Amino acid sequence: MIAGIILAAGKSERMGRLKPLLPFAGTTFLEHLYRLLERSSLGAVRVVLGYQAGRILGEIKLPPEVVVINSEYEKGMLSSVHSGLASLQELEPEAVMLFPVDHPNISLSLIERMISEFSSAHGEIIIPVHNRRRGHPVLFSSSLFQELMHAPLKEGARHVVRKFPNRVLEIETDEPGILQDIDTPEDFRSLPGKP
Repeated sequence: MIAGIILAAGKSERMGRLKPLLPFAGTTFLEHLYRLLERSSLGAVRVVLGYQAGRILGEIKLPPEVVVINSEYEKGMLSSVHSGLASLQELEPEAVMLFPVDHPNISLSLIERMISEFSSAHGEIIIPVHNRRRGHPVLFSSSLFQELMHAPLKEGARHVVRKFPNRVLEIETDEPGILQDIDTPEDFRSLPGKP
């Protein structure tokens, strides 16, 4: 079983608005990603919230069992990865895919391709690449969960990727959305699919 974790706990300071609630593809960043993951072959989904979690949950209806609250969200994105992994412990997933909420412009076919590559035992870390640049989502095998749990908070999951370059499988994609990190109002204005 492969699980998906949507990372949506941050303060969205550079954006000036809550990124999970930004409009995209007829809904919001968060709801779009959640629906996408629900339609995929992922065996479990978790949504990690933190900053203004109550407001987000007031606007987006999510099943209670998928919601994880990270009370330490100010420590950075890796703290949300930790919260998500802890919530999945009993399910013992073989791998997790990490989906930052500010990268909404990805396809179901990319998710399925990454799952297929992992299931074929082609890599312990699977990263999509567009125009020779790495993007999101990123898949980590359970063999690296402890490494993720003990990585430096400031470096985040990148630390694990750098530490084990021989375990990385890059898969080429023609989807520029894997690189579209929507951090600022300017980034948002350039995003296709918004109103």
